[in-house]
Amino acid sequence: MNERRIIALLGRRDEPTDAVEEYCRYLGGALHDRGLAMELARVTWAERGWPAALRELRERAREWRGRWVVVQYTALAWSGRGFPLRFARVLKELREAGARIAVVYHDVEPYNGARAIDKMRRRAQLRVMREALKSSDLGIFTVPLDVISWLSRAPSNAVFIPVGANLPIAPLAAKHQRPESGLRSVAIFGITEGATGLGECARIVDAVGFAAKHGIRIRLHAFGRGASEFEPELRDALRDVPVEVYVEGVLPAEQVVQALSSSDVALFVRAPISSRRGSAIAAIACILPLIAYVGVETAPPITEAGVVLVSQENKTELGEALLGVLSDPDLRASLAERSSRAYREHFAWEAIAGCYIDALSKRS
Repeated sequence: MNERRIIALLGRRDEPTDAVEEYCRYLGGALHDRGLAMELARVTWAERGWPAALRELRERAREWRGRWVVVQYTALAWSGRGFPLRFARVLKELREAGARIAVVYHDVEPYNGARAIDKMRRRAQLRVMREALKSSDLGIFTVPLDVISWLSRAPSNAVFIPVGANLPIAPLAAKHQRPESGLRSVAIFGITEGATGLGECARIVDAVGFAAKHGIRIRLHAFGRGASEFEPELRDALRDVPVEVYVEGVLPAEQVVQALSSSDVALFVRAPISSRRGSAIAAIACILPLIAYVGVETAPPITEAGVVLVSQENKTELGEALLGVLSDPDLRASLAERSSRAYREHFAWEAIAGCYIDALSKRS
């Protein structure tokens, strides 16, 4: 690459934490170490309205001629209701300014739902994603291309680069050690809000309850986005089960690392695991065995990590897997070693930055 400065362009800021912005900041730090500067910019349509935001973008984009602008796509970043039709206008402004455009698909599939509004939203999202790929110099997908339903074949301008953990990961040898007490810590990093979260809590309760009733002393540590909302449900459901329940909300990144690193295993039940699930990759980065659901996006390199895959349809597999991991120290050590190796090779920001440099250089 001749140009050593690129722009990461974001849409609406997410609250209470913005995982996409954090992704860009960690990626930018790793690129900086490789001699490439990443500058963050944002289209402030939610605060200023689309006309004013596009005028501002047009003015700023005059300075970006010939530079890579890496546009971060999620449906809700570019639309309040998930109809991101104005995203095409953003790309048009960048093209007319002479920028080189890469679109990062943090959402790789349209939203689900059976209502009429859901079907309309899905059609709109598919249209936007397809048109964005056709009009961009590069499409960066966070899952392997062959598992994306709307790609009939891998386009020549598309690449796969997994996400990393939005955490300050220390050298791998510095994993926190917890005094051996016989108490096994199970980490839950994030619970989906609303009715979906209730279902996740039920699966968590069933799994830890099953392991506890087979003689494993368990400390359930739930933290992160959405966790505090469900503390009453978790405590009530486990009140007659010999499980210690510890719930926290959104934690500083350093405390997330400590919480994960000092646990024995993590459960990921928010969705089937894939290489775009940052909270699952956070556990891998902290050298932690992970139990997760398998799905259509579950493919290498995520399967190379220390992940025990279970069926989302089988109601007993999650608890059985948890019991197996917690009762077998050799298995835990083996899974942790696999996570360590997969992190170094695929999910460390240094590895991800290398993939970015390679992909952008080939199209410069």
